[in-house]
Amino acid sequence: MPFLNTLLSIIFPVNCISCGVSGSDLCIMCLSNAPLAERESAKWIFPLYDYRHPPIKKALWLFKYKGKKRLASILAEIMYDKILEELSDLSVMENFQKVILIPIPLSQKRYKERGYNQAELICRELIKIDHLRHGEDGRLTFSLEKNILIKPKETEHQAQIENRAERLKNIVGSFAIKKEKENINSIKGRNIILIDDITTTGATLNEAKKTLKKAGARKVIAFTVAH
Repeated sequence: MPFLNTLLSIIFPVNCISCGVSGSDLCIMCLSNAPLAERESAKWIFPLYDYRHPPIKKALWLFKYKGKKRLASILAEIMYDKILEELSDLSVMENFQKVILIPIPLSQKRYKERGYNQAELICRELIKIDHLRHGEDGRLTFSLEKNILIKPKETEHQAQIENRAERLKNIVGSFAIKKEKENINSIKGRNIILIDDITTTGATLNEAKKTLKKAGARKVIAFTVAH
C-alpha cells in the first residue's frame, strides 16, 4: 500500500492549493498562517477560520464545488482537535457526553448535482480520526448519524442572498427528521454536534438546531470550517 501511494503521488502529484508545495492539498504552514474566525457568531457555533482569507476561501470552493474531496481529511484533523478542546469543558460543566455528529444535509437535487455532501465527508473523516486515536481503548468521542436530519425543501443558495432577513425566510422549514417515528429515539435526550463547511449568518445551523430540538435533542452545538 505505501508503494502504491508513492506511485500515485508521482503520477498525480499533490500540491498545496495556496503555496504550491508538494505533499498536501493544503499544507500545515498555510493553515497555521490562516487567520482564525473572529467575526461574531452565536455562542454555540464554533467556526475555525476567517472565510475572507483567500487560501481558506479557495480551499472551501474547491472542496464544495470542484470535487477536491481529499481536503475533507485535512479540515477534519484541524476540526477534531477544536472539538476536543471545547468538549473538555462542556462534558464536565454541561454533561455533554455520548455525542452524535450530524452533517448539515443537502436537498436531493443539490446532492445529485454535486455527487456528495461536503459536511458528511468531514464527519466521516472525524469518525476515522476518532477511531484511530481512541478506538483501541473504547473511549470514542462520538458516533455519526447521517440519515436522520434531511432537507426535503429545495432552497436558494444562502450565499446568493445578501439580506439577512431574506436568508432567514429562505431557510425556514427546510429541514425535517427522516421517518420521524423511527428516528426519534436516536436523538431524544442526546447531545448533538452539527457539522458544516461555512457559516455566515448562522441561519442554516439555527434552523437545523430548531428541528433537532423539536424532535427531543438535549443540547445542540455546531462546528464549521469557516465564518
